[in-house]
Amino acid sequence: MQKRIMTVDDSKTMRDMVVFTLSTAGFLVEAAEDGQKALSALRKTEVDLIITDLNMPNMDGISLIRNLRADPKYRAVPILMLTTEGDADKKAEGRAAGATGWLVKPFNPEKLVELANRICA
Repeated sequence: MQKRIMTVDDSKTMRDMVVFTLSTAGFLVEAAEDGQKALSALRKTEVDLIITDLNMPNMDGISLIRNLRADPKYRAVPILMLTTEGDADKKAEGRAAGATGWLVKPFNPEKLVELANRICA
């Protein structure tokens, strides 16, 4: 069965790159432009992995993670941060909120696919 991934990023270019990379590798990929829209979409569907940006309008990645971790349905779903932020304090804040991992943009497509395959196995 195909694994389903939600990617959340306010940059259309970045969303399109992640969708292309992961769908080419065989994943079903849904996309949202901010945390608010992702929460709405995730109420209607289940996913095996969430990949979110940190800095977004309406609801940032940390707030999205906190909201998801408060929902029993998403307590155990892996969440990766994919962001330009590489700061140790931001990483610690992401981990404290419940992020599973952290990738820095620009991302290596092969590494993203490898990580998604490992997490969704």
